[in-house]
Amino acid sequence: MTDTDGTRDPDALVRRAGKRADTRRDQHFLVDDRVLDRIPTYAEAMDLSHVLEIGGGPGALTDRLLAVADRVTVVERDPDFAAHLRAEFADAADRLTVVEGDALEVDLPEFTASVSNLPYGASSEIAFRLLPAGEPTVLMFQREFAERMVAEPGTDDYGRLSVTAGHYAESELVETVPPTAFDPQPRVTSALVRTTPREPDYTVPSDDFFMQFLKAVFTQRRKTMRNAVRNTAHISGLGDPDAVVDAADEALMSARAGTLTPADFADLATLAFDVGEPEPADE
Repeated sequence: MTDTDGTRDPDALVRRAGKRADTRRDQHFLVDDRVLDRIPTYAEAMDLSHVLEIGGGPGALTDRLLAVADRVTVVERDPDFAAHLRAEFADAADRLTVVEGDALEVDLPEFTASVSNLPYGASSEIAFRLLPAGEPTVLMFQREFAERMVAEPGTDDYGRLSVTAGHYAESELVETVPPTAFDPQPRVTSALVRTTPREPDYTVPSDDFFMQFLKAVFTQRRKTMRNAVRNTAHISGLGDPDAVVDAADEALMSARAGTLTPADFADLATLAFDVGEPEPADE
C-alpha cells in the first residue's frame, strides 16, 4: 500500500481507484512524487490542525496531507472517487472526513488551512470562496491565472484578479509545475500559489460593493476611469455615475484601471458608494 518512505504511490492509487481522470470535468491527477512531496513544505508555517482539500481524486495529495495534518477534510464531487478515498484511507478514518459534493455548493467546514490541486474550470470561483474565510492556502492553478493573481500595479498581468486576491491575502507564486507532473497531461503549465491572510491597508464600504465595483471598471480597463465609471453603471449598480466622476480626483479619473493601486480603487469605491446612489444590496 505504501512506499518505503511511508507515502502511497500515485500511479498505484489511480489503479486502485479503478477510474481514469475525466478531462471533461477538469480532472488532471497530480502524480509526480517530487511535486507532491514539496507541496506540504509550502504549508509548514501554517496551522495544520484542520486542512481542507478541494478535489481529492485518487488521493495522492490527501496521502501527503494526512502525514502532516491533524485532521483533513476532502471535498470530492465524484462519488466514485469519494468512495475510493474512504476505503483507501480507512486506517485514518478518525482523522479524515470525505464530503461528497461540489465545492461551490456544499457547506464548507471551518478549517485552518487549505491545500488543494484545484479543477481548472472552477479554480477562480473556488479560490474566492476560500479566501474570505481568512485562512492560509496553498492552491494549484493554471500558471497564467497564478501570474495574474500575484501581479503588481502597472504590469501586464495586473487586473481585477490581482486586486481581489490582494484584498484578502498576500499571494506568492512558489512553484511552476509542468504538464508532465499530471496524468493525463494538461495543455498548460500550472503553478502553486501560497496565500497568507492579511487586513488591507484601506477600508471599503462593503466587500460586496467593492468587488462589484472592481468587476465593473475592469471590464473597460483600457478606458480612462472617467469613462469606465460612466459606462459600467449597469454592472456596478450606480444610479448616478456622473456624480462619482465629478467628485473624484481628476488624476484618478484620467488614469486607467491597470495603473491604479488597490488603495486607489478603495477610495473610488468608497466615493462611489457615498455619492453614486448605488442600488441597495439584496437582503
